[in-house]
Amino acid sequence: MVSVYDFEVKKTNGELLSLKEYEGKPLVIVNTASKCGFAPQFGGLQSLYEQYKEDGLMVLGFPCDQFNDQEFDTIDETTEFCQLNYGVSFPMMGKVIVNGDEADPLFNYLTTEKSGLLSKKIKWNFTKFLVDRDGHVVKRYAPQTNPAKLAEDVEKLL
Repeated sequence: MVSVYDFEVKKTNGELLSLKEYEGKPLVIVNTASKCGFAPQFGGLQSLYEQYKEDGLMVLGFPCDQFNDQEFDTIDETTEFCQLNYGVSFPMMGKVIVNGDEADPLFNYLTTEKSGLLSKKIKWNFTKFLVDRDGHVVKRYAPQTNPAKLAEDVEKLL
């Protein structure tokens, strides 16, 4: 059976990272955009990460420029923005496309496993996916969902 751990993603330096590295840990996977009105959620995601990282939680941010060009041109600008403005210390990955023919395979998998309200497509930045310790997608959260609202579901997986 396929799981999140079967995928490789690009790190900010362009190198491939096997998600097997996070095997056995619950994950929050989120498509982000620095210039989005939901960008303050970086702070909430960081708080969630800090609260539960000792218990194994990993938050993985995937910058995406697919919705109204709301991401910086370079990944260095993105990571600097996240660190300076929100203290982000959870892993940020390379830019991804989340919908369409060129969508990243991980996001194709995530959206197939958990559809949105009316569609499997990701409708906007900061769509969040919660993955259990076995690499299975257990829940999808809308962009407007405050990261603090994930805490109860995260605790069930720890």
